[in-house]
Amino acid sequence: MIGPLARTTRVSALMLAVALAIAASPEPGFCFPWSIDMYRGPEVQPYAEAPRVTPADTIPVHGGEPPMSLEQATIKMHNPLEPTPANLAEGKDQFTTYCAPCHGESGQGNGPVAHLLAKPPKSLISGTSKDLPDGYIYGAIRDGVLSMPSYAEEMPADQRWQVVMYIRSMQSAAAKPKVAGN
Repeated sequence: MIGPLARTTRVSALMLAVALAIAASPEPGFCFPWSIDMYRGPEVQPYAEAPRVTPADTIPVHGGEPPMSLEQATIKMHNPLEPTPANLAEGKDQFTTYCAPCHGESGQGNGPVAHLLAKPPKSLISGTSKDLPDGYIYGAIRDGVLSMPSYAEEMPADQRWQVVMYIRSMQSAAAKPKVAGN
């Protein structure tokens, strides 16, 4: 009589021999037809039909501002906020957070990361920047200009206007003549 351990060993050895014979056989293996359906099937073309275009001069349903170019912002946009101390303080906070790393605390274009940029940032206090309309500066903050990125997602409209107001206050302070002893 054969013991249960010996019988299990013989069955295991027989199964191993059959598996090796099947694996070593020269017959090619055939896949089921559904194993290559993704390979042979029709591909999906998500943009085969153009997406619906948003009509001009519409506002997104989640709120926001109407799209406009920098030229349109220069002409149409005017600062709706009053230059109160609270608005100037908030503008300074936003300027320090978002603008000062490139433009510097004084707005001269000498911020701590300015040396890392391919093009140095413009001075906001002197040169052509002081002669630009408020709408242009607002549009540049909102949409970005040249190598400056857009801050539309970081700052809501009121904060952008407060930054414009703060830049104007820095420009007027720099334009005042320095008196000896001050």
